[in-house]
Amino acid sequence: MIRLARYISGFLLLTATLHAQIPPPVIPAGVGVNIHFVEGNEKDLDLIAAAGFKFVRMDFSWEGTEPKAGAYDWTPYDKLCDHLATRGLRAIYILDYVNAAYEPMVDTHRPVGEPVPERHVASPRHPESIAAFARWAAAAARHFRDRAVIWEIYNEPNGQFWRPKPDASEYTALALATAKAVKEAEPGATVIAPALSAFDFKFLEPFLASGVLQYLDGVSVHPYRQPTKPPETAARGFKEIRDMINRYAPESRRDKIAIISGEWGYSSNRKGVSLETQGDFAVRQQLSNLLNGVPLSIWYDWKNDGTNADDGEQNFGVVYPDLTPKPAYTAVREMTRALDGFQLKERVAGFGAKDYVLLFVKPDGTQKIAAWTLTDPHTIQLDRWKPEVSLELRSRPQYLPVK
Repeated sequence: MIRLARYISGFLLLTATLHAQIPPPVIPAGVGVNIHFVEGNEKDLDLIAAAGFKFVRMDFSWEGTEPKAGAYDWTPYDKLCDHLATRGLRAIYILDYVNAAYEPMVDTHRPVGEPVPERHVASPRHPESIAAFARWAAAAARHFRDRAVIWEIYNEPNGQFWRPKPDASEYTALALATAKAVKEAEPGATVIAPALSAFDFKFLEPFLASGVLQYLDGVSVHPYRQPTKPPETAARGFKEIRDMINRYAPESRRDKIAIISGEWGYSSNRKGVSLETQGDFAVRQQLSNLLNGVPLSIWYDWKNDGTNADDGEQNFGVVYPDLTPKPAYTAVREMTRALDGFQLKERVAGFGAKDYVLLFVKPDGTQKIAAWTLTDPHTIQLDRWKPEVSLELRSRPQYLPVK
């Protein structure tokens, strides 16, 4: 009976948001996390939902769902969608990567001095494979039309995932054909791209100038940076992307194209950030992204990939491999509970450049602030509200009701 109630609750939530496409900038609607599983892992999904995450981002494998040319099998993702729906979660499915039925093996690009290139199936970069990828994506959009999925075209094509080597013109040809095919097959589908690795404007600008923005609902980027550069330092990059969107989008669509932080985290390995700082950054990423007009942010990653404390790649998770929560999990849960239903109104003026005091409001007029600092802890006076409030700013955001 409890399980049925959970399913009905999740179904009603998804039905209400089915045509919402990009979520509104209301916490926790756009709070998401990357996962690396399709079947099983229901305990993971329970914990993801309990923390207040509302989106998961996951690979949607071309070769895995089209094992033979023209024959599609969506079964594993149907099951995952069912599990997400019972928990009120939505999916960003990444349309990736290759299919040996359509492209040959190639030597992958390696920098000078690196070992002999490995051989992999090439990315879809010829007319026949591009057409096949677009047909597959359109078929997926039709099949999952009632699942409130956001479709992302490929992953970090400006990096090692595009084989044999990154090529903006090759990727643009794929993205244009795929976005057009998906929108023709399912006009209500939500499509984002290019899942750009870092703020690579040399790759991004010709892509946005290609005409693809007439088909996209969002421009996605992965703003990874060094541990010494906190989430707030991404502001300039987001502004440049918005300027590019305004430059190249059809005028009627400029305010309809969101910027999506599609993957971004900080590793808590020994050379990365501390466990406490990872927790601080996990919530500050969400809050500062909202301040920069980014309504949907996916934290990388859900779960540590291993137990080697020296390996950066193994320590991005908000939980350990055995699902024990890290401080980042607790911090996200605290934020989503404290600001549930609140929308960012403004950054309150009158404080230092490195002090962040954000005012959030609910439709009923209830107000809260989220406040933190990039410097050493210090006390500020919130004299905008009466009686005056005194607050010690720290690196971890604090949430305070105000009147």
